[in-house]
Amino acid sequence: MDKIFVIEDDVGLRGELLKLLASYGYACESSNDFQNIVPAALAAQADLVLLDVSLPYYDGFQVCRELRKSSAVPVIVVTSRSSEMDELLSMNLGADDFVAKPFNPQILLARIAAVLKRARPAAHEDEPLRYRELAVDVWRSTARGPAGETELTKNELRILTVLLGKRGRIVSRDELMNALWQSDEFVDDNTLTVNINRLRRKLESIGAADYLATKRGQGYRI
Repeated sequence: MDKIFVIEDDVGLRGELLKLLASYGYACESSNDFQNIVPAALAAQADLVLLDVSLPYYDGFQVCRELRKSSAVPVIVVTSRSSEMDELLSMNLGADDFVAKPFNPQILLARIAAVLKRARPAAHEDEPLRYRELAVDVWRSTARGPAGETELTKNELRILTVLLGKRGRIVSRDELMNALWQSDEFVDDNTLTVNINRLRRKLESIGAADYLATKRGQGYRI
């Protein structure tokens, strides 16, 4: 689970951000001690920092500069100071992205996901995806568990890789259907149910019976 450290002095907005991020499966931390905000952010060992510019004691540009002296943690500047000069200064100081207030929450979430993806080392595509005792070989379209191995259809593989990519988070049926639309097969709500049920039976057959959980009214989770 990715951790995000939020540096925002507006208590109401900070609370909204923490709630939004938590609802999308991120671990969150923040601090009210703006005089020592840089040590607090570094101590959190976060995967990403959301940084306002207008802060007590030190502005966000100085905070970004200090973070960059000892850390490569991705930084997204989120501020009402949205001039081109503010954006240019943020990037020159080492920020990874710049989002102007007021912002669309979904756009902010998309920017966060993109920055986190860029920050991760490229995975070796030939290595299996692993979770507990489950290993999924994308190239061979197979899944191996404690009790053996099973072949996966294209849709079953797509569902499983999406769930593994968001492990620990509930993935809605709409998200899965959007992912499956990338295939050349027609996918409707009933088709998704059929594929989920088949995938669950296959996981059971290889000793991974409790890996795919249904959250009624919400979606599925690995």
